[in-house]
Amino acid sequence: MFCYHCGAQLSEQHDFCTACGADVHLYKKIMYVSNRFYNEGLERAGVRDLSGAVVSLRQSLKFNKSNVDARNLLGLVYFETGEVVAAMSEWVISKNMRPERNIADDYIGMLQSNATRLDSINQTIKKYNQAYAYCVQESRDLAVIQLKKVLSLNPKFVRAHLLLALLYMDSEQWEKAQRELKKCLDIDRNNTQALRYLKEVELMLQPDESIRQPAKHRKDESVRYQSDNEIIIQPMNVKEPKGSGASTLLNVGIGLIIGLAACYFLVVPARVADTRNEMKKTILEIGNQSDAKTSTIQQLELQVEKLQEENDSLNGTLEGYVGEDGTLVTIDNLLDAASIYLETQNLQDTAVRLETIASSVNVEETSEAFQKLYNLLLTTIGPELAVTYYNDGVTSYRNGDYAAAVELFTKAVYYDSANVEPLYYLGQAYRQNDDRENAIAAYQKVVELFPDTQNAASAKRHIEDLEQTAD
Repeated sequence: MFCYHCGAQLSEQHDFCTACGADVHLYKKIMYVSNRFYNEGLERAGVRDLSGAVVSLRQSLKFNKSNVDARNLLGLVYFETGEVVAAMSEWVISKNMRPERNIADDYIGMLQSNATRLDSINQTIKKYNQAYAYCVQESRDLAVIQLKKVLSLNPKFVRAHLLLALLYMDSEQWEKAQRELKKCLDIDRNNTQALRYLKEVELMLQPDESIRQPAKHRKDESVRYQSDNEIIIQPMNVKEPKGSGASTLLNVGIGLIIGLAACYFLVVPARVADTRNEMKKTILEIGNQSDAKTSTIQQLELQVEKLQEENDSLNGTLEGYVGEDGTLVTIDNLLDAASIYLETQNLQDTAVRLETIASSVNVEETSEAFQKLYNLLLTTIGPELAVTYYNDGVTSYRNGDYAAAVELFTKAVYYDSANVEPLYYLGQAYRQNDDRENAIAAYQKVVELFPDTQNAASAKRHIEDLEQTAD
């Protein structure tokens, strides 16, 4: 036994830890009680008193939940009674408490390595739950069929034996109930519920002694006499029947009628019951097949939905490449602009195509080769095109067409952002067009980009005038 505080080996003679000095008197008592309950559970499991073993082992774990040996043994007891899920739970907890050198690893590996056995356990649980549902729905015949399937998969499932015996008791099939309860007791000898059921069944199987009456001995109404070496017994007051032939035929006829009636009332209902059971089995099998087909159809529908989603996604991606605003169309526009410039040197047409590209796609998000060609064209035609737009903007400005001047100066700034004049006149055009906010923004860019120029000084004055006018 080890100290709960420092983990040192505890001495049996002292009630304190010789390493850290912790008081371990009560701790040692708790550990002893836990071990005592574990030993008691081990003894009960050895004589197949599994219900008693479960009680003792649970008590052991109440005192010491870290008692790995008790937890592993409890899992084995559960497994022996057919409670595989409860057994797996105990073994998993045990493995988490002691990851190394734990026999629970072998138990878990034994189940997980056999896929067929895992599937059988899963089917057992499903069929037992279905049988319980049939009982709730009062479909007892279907419940019996399901429980028989459960026990064919897991013959040690105690709860299934008990439920099947209870169904037999409900239908007054006492001998079948007795067989199931004895099978249950072969697994768990002191199962309280099974013993209680068996007591009721055996009580119903006992003959009713109240209807027994002692046979009355009739008075010896015969005469005995000896003739030579033989003893002859002759009954008295016995009359020889008359018309024995006719009575014999009558008795035969009556016997035939009774036989036919017995056949009709005893054999026919049994055959009808067997036919109904066969029909119920057939209906159950058809229901199981229908459930399997329904599950398959649902899985296929989910696959179709996933494939449709993937198809829509691929179509969207394809549309992004080949649609009206797709990547391929944008690349064609850029190549068309380059071709026009190289063949005709027409700056306006080239500019129109570059502006179309800029309005339909974010150039910074395109490929490196696309940006390189686009910027090369823009740099090549930009300065000369900026001069053209600037001159046209000055003409429109002087003619008082300030809206057209704003558009032309904006293009001039776009194609040649290193020239202060188009930017300054853009602010002037905005101011003349009564667009105060854009005028201030243009003037501020002049001050920021060209701070030491005359245009910057003029822009500052215009900003002050516009801000005072707003106030």
